[in-house]
Formats: sequence, structure tokens, C-alpha cells
Amino acid sequence: MVSATKLSFHKRLFLQLIAYAWALVACFMGYQYLREKQYKSEFLNATLQQYNRHLLEEVDEGRSFETYIATHEMPFSDLRITLITLSGAVVFDNTIPASSLDNHRNRPEVAEALRRGEGRHIGRLSASDGREYFYAATRGERAIVRTAIPYSGALKDMLAADWSFLVVIISIALGVSVVAYFSTRQLGKDIERVNRYEAEQERVRLKRQLTNNINHELKTPVASMGVCLETLLSGISLSEEKRQELIGRCYMQNERLRRLLDDVSLITRMEDGSALISKEPVVINDIISEVRAELDVMPQEERLNLHVDFKDIVTIEGNLSLIASIFSNLTENAIAYSEGRNIYISLLENTEQSCRIRFEDDGKGVVEKHLPHLFERFYRVDKGRSRQKGGTGLGLAIVKHAVLVHGGIITVTNRPEGGLRFEFTLRKCA
Repeated sequence: MVSATKLSFHKRLFLQLIAYAWALVACFMGYQYLREKQYKSEFLNATLQQYNRHLLEEVDEGRSFETYIATHEMPFSDLRITLITLSGAVVFDNTIPASSLDNHRNRPEVAEALRRGEGRHIGRLSASDGREYFYAATRGERAIVRTAIPYSGALKDMLAADWSFLVVIISIALGVSVVAYFSTRQLGKDIERVNRYEAEQERVRLKRQLTNNINHELKTPVASMGVCLETLLSGISLSEEKRQELIGRCYMQNERLRRLLDDVSLITRMEDGSALISKEPVVINDIISEVRAELDVMPQEERLNLHVDFKDIVTIEGNLSLIASIFSNLTENAIAYSEGRNIYISLLENTEQSCRIRFEDDGKGVVEKHLPHLFERFYRVDKGRSRQKGGTGLGLAIVKHAVLVHGGIITVTNRPEGGLRFEFTLRKCA
């Protein structure tokens, strides 16, 4: 069965090609239509202008232009001929009595002829008989001759573009569409195959990297436990205080291993099947209250003051443990590394679709070059100090994945006042 991803890619590529192809066809058709219409208009105007010049020759040489009209064939039937003085007065019209016509100096085609020698106007209604005409005017030395053709069905057909080429263009476009379909279909298969291969290679690389990182992280606690247990089992005479110290170190390293395995299990579960993670209504305010309660029972020297600015009750459809891990890991990160005394949690935006939350501390912040890598697994700004604090190196990676599972994004920056600022969104509906 063809995968949904492949169909989506093929469909998207095919539709893009079809859109481009038909857009080009539409542009060509529009250009061709305008070009052909302009050509026919210019041809019609040239024919009328030539007839006008012949009449002007009769007028300029003092011969009877009426005789010329009567004895020479007109280029078009129903041709209206008007003789106009250079001042705009009408002295002759073969359709309407000249005495009934007003001054034509301001008619568009006449005004253009006075300026340029020739003028035309397409589709203007005549003020004298109310009909629509195609006008062509030509200026001579003594007068202006204007000829006009009524916009009859025959004229419209003559000026209309020849759409016979449309069949050819559409046929070509359809052929291109068919070829594009099969070409993009095969191309989609090839690209999907390459994407699957690259994705598989990336998964293998990440798993290998994760395994190597886990092995590296396991070495220190395992080695420490080994030294302690070897000392205890060696038979060396030890004081009770020393024995308890070694047992305590073993316990601490065991707890570190447990946290590491729990974090690895959690992040693997999110990566392998976020869609399978159960979701329920979760009240963010309750989780923040739990963070406050946990801070209140901490030793005074480790405790940070929590400042909350949540004006609304925010409920989202999500996984309680994952959302809780966002706030708990950010809090643990601030306690362990910020060297500040305060934590600030604020609700920046609350809509029906999502909420945007800011989590800040007032510590020393992080050098800018480290900021883009803070969410990477096992990335440590200060490796020695991180291990001393008992961190697994996966806390912020868990935060990022938990946010992604809930349809959001997270960013980190340094506060202008000092400390780190995390801003993240959570989608309210699954």
C-alpha cells in the first residue's frame, strides 16, 4: 500500500506543476487574446484611415468629396462618414443632418487627430444617434474626416480573437498534465525511498549516539560503586563511619543510575510513540502548586523562591506525567545550575487553542554559544559540575520532547537581568 507520506508528497508536487502549467496557459491565452484583438483593431483602423486620406485628398484639392463617396466602394457597409472643420464644426454627415450636430472638437478621436494627425476610439456611444461605433479620424490641411462603423454583430465577430488556437493549447496542457502526473509519481517514489533511507540512517545514528552516551554516563557511577564495594569486600579494617560513607556513596550512585534509566525510558517512549501516550484534562495551575510544595520542603540553602503570575485557570488535554516533567526538570535545572534565588513562572497567552508560558530564573545564565545546544541529549555546559549535581544530562531534552508531544515549541534565551528564560507553548486539544 502506498504510504500517506508518499501520496501527500506526490499530490503536492503534482498540483504545483499543474498550477504552474495552467497558469502559463492562462497567461499565454490572455496575451494572445489581447494581442490578436489589438492587431485586428489596428488593421481596422488602418483601413479606415486609408479611406479617410483618400477623402481628404478630394477635400484638399477642392474636388467634390460627395461624388467620391458615391462613386467609390466603401471598405465597410453601413459606414458613417463625417466631415469636420479644424474648429470642430460638422459640415457633412452621410447619416444624420449636419445642422443637427454640435461641435465635435472635444470628441476623443477628433481631439487626438488634431494633436497627432490620426485618432481612433473603440466602442463609444454616439451622442447623436445613441449607437456604439468604432471611430477613426484623420486630419488634413483644411478639415478632418471621421469614419465610423457601428458595433454590429459582424463587427464584433471581426474584432473577436480567434480561439481556434485554444484547442491546441489545451490539448498540449492536458498532455503536459498527464506526463507530469506519471513523472511526479515516479519522482515521489524515488524521493520517498531516499527519505526513508536517510531517516533510517538518522535513526541508526541517533540510537548509536544515545547508546554511546549512555555507556559513557554509566561508567562513572558504576566505577564509583565498584570501588566502594571492592573496598567493603576487601576485608580491610574500616571504621563504622567510613563503612557508612562508602555505603552512602553506593546508594547515591545507584540513585543516579536509576534516574538515568528512568529518563532514558521516558525520552525513548516519547520518541517511539507519542501518539500512543494517554492524555487527559490537566490543570497547569495544579502542577505549579506541586512545584511550590516540593520547593517548600527542600533545605533552606537549596530552596528557590517561586513567583507565579497565572491570572487564569489553564486546562489542556495532555499527559499529566509529561507535563509535570516539563516544570520539574526546568525547576531542577534552575536549582542545580542557575546559582540564583528566584524562579518566575508566567502565563503570557491563553487562547482556546493553546497557552504560552514563560519559566525564568535570576541566575547567571549561559554563554550564548551554548544556548542552541541546551536541549540536546547529554549536552553539558560544565561537565564536571553537572555530574556533581547528579544530573543525567537528559532533563532539558525531556522538556523539549514533552512540549513537542503536546504540539508546542520551546525556546531559551538569556534574560537581560541575568538568568535563563524558557518560553514554550502547549496545545490545549489533542
